[in-house]
Amino acid sequence: MKTYKIATIPGDGIGKEVVPAGQQVLEALASAGSSFRFEFENFDWGGDYFREHGVMMPDDGLNALRNKDAILFGSAGDPHIPDHITLWGLRLKICQGFDQYANVRPTRILPGIDAPLKRCKPEDLNWVIVRENSEGEYSGVGGRVHQGHPTEAATDVSMMTRAGVERIMRFAFRLAQSRPRKLLTVITKSNAQRHAMVMWDEIATQIAKEFPDVTWDKELVDASTARMINRPASLDTIVATNLHADILSDLAAALAGSLGIAPTGNIDPEHRYPSMFEPIHGSAFDIMGKGLANPVGTFWSVVMLLEHLGEFDAAKRVMRAVEAVTADPSLHTRDLGGTATTAQVTQAVCDQVTGGAQRKAA
Repeated sequence: MKTYKIATIPGDGIGKEVVPAGQQVLEALASAGSSFRFEFENFDWGGDYFREHGVMMPDDGLNALRNKDAILFGSAGDPHIPDHITLWGLRLKICQGFDQYANVRPTRILPGIDAPLKRCKPEDLNWVIVRENSEGEYSGVGGRVHQGHPTEAATDVSMMTRAGVERIMRFAFRLAQSRPRKLLTVITKSNAQRHAMVMWDEIATQIAKEFPDVTWDKELVDASTARMINRPASLDTIVATNLHADILSDLAAALAGSLGIAPTGNIDPEHRYPSMFEPIHGSAFDIMGKGLANPVGTFWSVVMLLEHLGEFDAAKRVMRAVEAVTADPSLHTRDLGGTATTAQVTQAVCDQVTGGAQRKAA
């Protein structure tokens, strides 16, 4: 029997509730007649660790993760610690340290979800946003000088490399090629950003020649927000820079019903390092410890984790379980207009996973 080594990093806020829920679903899956099992190791990195040690994770923390098959991550964010410290000290340290250059965010309207676009049919909103995850606007290049003086200056430089843009474009075109519609939209802002974004556009045109069966177009990022709302069916696979995709994917999740249901994968496509999977909802300290957190985004992230491991049948089983649960309004958490608790939704998904396996065996 194959054993997958999974690192769990709950992080901050409701991450401490939804990551254990995700582990519970994986354990239920493994117990339901699967040909594999999981070996979990938990890491208590995050805001509490920072208060004790002065860092969000140990300096050699990446070495502790390096031999894992995947990472299940919760959130990084603490109201008592500056956001740039929590983000750069934990999540981005892992993403950049393991060169997880493709951030993949699927979005669709799950069964039973009352999405805000009333004219939009579920089949019209079925997107995958590919976010360049290693450079661009979040490259970390910049600095501050003359702090506290009238002459104070600060810079954050968007750095794009040909190698970085080529690999994310090639990844996005390949992903679009694998989907039924074979349709890709390249998000840009080359009308105003006349250097890096022009290179971005030029490389997209070059890479497109390798994928003649993929239909693609280009859209300015500001115009794309209106397109997502007014013409959702015209989109399928979307590729954008680190900042642009960060913003657009939150809009996409809101249009699909809630940030609480949205997943993401920080992927090393070459499998040199472990990839990391997480819900996009953040730490949400205002509901921490109240049992109100929606674990569906974590469960969908678990689906992506299983797909990355090549366990496609298991991934489908978990996704069917999630869809069966969201289809039941009595199992909606507060963000979806319901009263169900994190534990109730988790148990319902586990029951679906194990029950589905038993029905299949019968």
